Amino acid sequence: MSTTFEQVIAQIDAINSQDPNNEIVEGKSIAKELIYGQRMTSCVNEFWPDASEYLQIAVRAQHIKRWAIARSEYPQGKVGYLKWRKALGQMHAQTAADIMLEKGYSESEAEQTASIIRKEKLKSNPESQALEDVACIVFLCHYFEPFAAKHSDEKIISIVKKTWSKMSEKAQGIALTLTLPNHLAKLVQKALND
Repeated sequence: MSTTFEQVIAQIDAINSQDPNNEIVEGKSIAKELIYGQRMTSCVNEFWPDASEYLQIAVRAQHIKRWAIARSEYPQGKVGYLKWRKALGQMHAQTAADIMLEKGYSESEAEQTASIIRKEKLKSNPESQALEDVACIVFLCHYFEPFAAKHSDEKIISIVKKTWSKMSEKAQGIALTLTLPNHLAKLVQKALND
């Protein structure tokens, strides 16, 4: 990888290390979005080893500075949630593009990466689809259990169905190999068999 690429990744990590929200990982308190970005990179490296620099940057920057736009700034309910997610996606994409331009990437390279982060042409752009796939797998591996603990089985089944429909066949295959806690594995099976 180029030095320019490494500088971009370092800058993304520097920003994400400022996240005021923390997660305890192996007994250490780590900035929530910093560890999220690292988990995303681990996943893309494992399952998409030929990923382009643009996809690798998009994966690391998917949640860059996520804490800057609070969910509470938008109305409750699905419409408010979707507006918040769209605003976040645009902010993540613009922040990543700005870093890339600052470090020496071209306008077209920065825009290509921003387009992946915005998940444009999801089913027809393999890199946008790969980003969605990585996010889904990382969710299942690291965030599904604590999320499920806060919601009813019915809601979890509904979310699994929606998540499954967004994933490529490759990602669905990967997901089926994951070892989940017994009660969550049963909910996944129920969602897929409904």
